[in-house]
Amino acid sequence: MTQEDGAVDGLVRKRIRGLRLAQGWSLADLAERAHLSQSTLSRIENGQRRLSLDQLVTLARTLDTSLDQLVESATDDVVSNPVMDRHLDALRWSLQSSPDTVVLRRRLTEPPPAPTKMRSHPGQEWIVVLSGTAVVLLGERRYRVETNQSAEFPTMLPHAFGSEGGPADVLMVLDREARRGHRSEN
Repeated sequence: MTQEDGAVDGLVRKRIRGLRLAQGWSLADLAERAHLSQSTLSRIENGQRRLSLDQLVTLARTLDTSLDQLVESATDDVVSNPVMDRHLDALRWSLQSSPDTVVLRRRLTEPPPAPTKMRSHPGQEWIVVLSGTAVVLLGERRYRVETNQSAEFPTMLPHAFGSEGGPADVLMVLDREARRGHRSEN
């Protein structure tokens, strides 16, 4: 077994134990649900028994996860740096787990535009206000979103953003369709 194989093996064992504990199950509880002996499960968790594929499949199902999620190796790319998205005038991070989804940090400094300037496009958006007060226009409605509040909506609703009473810093999460719609607006 290579050092990398050993690291994955250890990670899988920790995940099994962590998922068991997250369910609030004892070794006996999981052993019963997975149709394994408690001693076998204990030896699997503490590295005294070799992991077999059939046991991993059974444990993944019992722990309500996929085999892929149970055995995927840890990533070294935990920290990511933003890039400046000039089209959206925002810092942008791509999510490694979902590369088509992006996180934007924007500073809103103007009130929202007139309702006639609202846009709609396919997609879904989520925003959280880091500081200040943002205004979100959705169709005929106007929402004040204050510091530490969030808003989520389908972007097929005509919408626009702005600030109220000074600048507002927001984080926005855009799926692929929403991102494409924002790019076409600029």
